[in-house]
Amino acid sequence: MDPTSIADLKFETALAELEAIVSGMEGGQLELEASIAAHQRGMALIRHCQAQLECAEEQIRIIENGEAREIDRKTLEAQ
Repeated sequence: MDPTSIADLKFETALAELEAIVSGMEGGQLELEASIAAHQRGMALIRHCQAQLECAEEQIRIIENGEAREIDRKTLEAQ
């Protein structure tokens, strides 16, 4: 899969790919270059999943405060 497509992945898909990468790396069968590429892809997937979780967490906070509305992530980060 192309590394630039990570931003388009749903959380569950990204997490499944991350689990597959970890499983493959644990097997110790990857060559050095493939292992480095897998590690880089895995780190990008981790960042992507963390960002999605943070966004979901913020949506829950807003809903809990009685305001069900769309979130502008840039506005939230500026606060």
